[in-house]
Amino acid sequence: MVRPPAMFIADSLGLDFLNSVATPVDTPVDWIDDGDGLIDWLAQAKLVPAEELNALKARARPGELDKVADQARDLREWFRGFVLEHAGRPLTAKALHELGPLNGLLERDEAFSRIEPRQDEGGVFALRRKRRWRSPEALLLPVGEAMAKFVCEEDFSDVKACEGHNCTMLFADHTRRRARRWCTMAICGNRAKQAAHRSRLKSRQ
Repeated sequence: MVRPPAMFIADSLGLDFLNSVATPVDTPVDWIDDGDGLIDWLAQAKLVPAEELNALKARARPGELDKVADQARDLREWFRGFVLEHAGRPLTAKALHELGPLNGLLERDEAFSRIEPRQDEGGVFALRRKRRWRSPEALLLPVGEAMAKFVCEEDFSDVKACEGHNCTMLFADHTRRRARRWCTMAICGNRAKQAAHRSRLKSRQ
């Protein structure tokens, strides 16, 4: 099956990871249902440099990336449960004890900082954060980081589920009046408009 391009509509990469399985147009799609899917999703999310993805793919033993994709899906469903449990109200300190699986993943990171040439006009050098990609399991580390940023920086009061029929997408509502209702107007928003229009026509008959 050829997957459509991944959807990044949540205004938060941590939630976009949850949306890597969704039903955007009637048919469920899992963008990370195997190792190749995970590589493609990470590339589209720009979470791992393309050259590192290519190198890991070339070095991986048969089935190794598929196992990491299995772990990614398990992580995704654990995090979905956490987000849905707390969505709609601010997180409290009591939630920390639930975050053991995420902290366990973050503790495996081999990140370091390095001085590199600066690409812009702001000076000669820049301090950049790097990561050692020793094994395919390292692919989960930037995902964990995106989830952790979401937990620490997002107001869970703004987390919403799309109101579209059968849609499973989640998003962070950063609109001024917190009035966002749909994953995208192009998909669920337009469907709702069309349904409302048909309903009005029926009521006039």
